[in-house]
Amino acid sequence: VQLQASGGGLVQAGGSLTLSCAAASHTYKTYAAGWLRQAPGREREFVAGINWDSSSTTYTDSVKGRFTISRDNGKNMVYLKMNSLRPEDTAVYYCAASRSGNVRGPYEYWGQGTQVTVSS
Repeated sequence: VQLQASGGGLVQAGGSLTLSCAAASHTYKTYAAGWLRQAPGREREFVAGINWDSSSTTYTDSVKGRFTISRDNGKNMVYLKMNSLRPEDTAVYYCAASRSGNVRGPYEYWGQGTQVTVSS
C-alpha cells in the first residue's frame, strides 16, 4: 500500500491544520490507519489511529480533544484535523496503515511524512 501524506505547513499557536493521507490501493479501506509524528531529536510517537470502518478511534493523551482522525473509504483517504495547535506539536507527521486492524499498530506501511511547524 502506497501512502501519500499532505497538508502540513507553518501555523501560529492556536491555529488549525488538516492533514490528508491518500492511498493508492483499495485494500487500504480494510486496514487500520494512523498518524504518527517525529520531532527533532525525539523518537517517533503515535498520535491517532482509526479502524477500518471508523467505529474505533484512539489518541495519545497530549492531543485528545484537539485532534480528530477520520477516514473516507470511498476515496481511500484518511485525515487528521488538528485544532488548538501548540509549539510542541511541531514534528514531521507520517500516515501509516496496519494490516492487523489494530488502531495502535503495528504499522507496516508508511507515507513520506509532512512537516508541521507551530510558531509561538
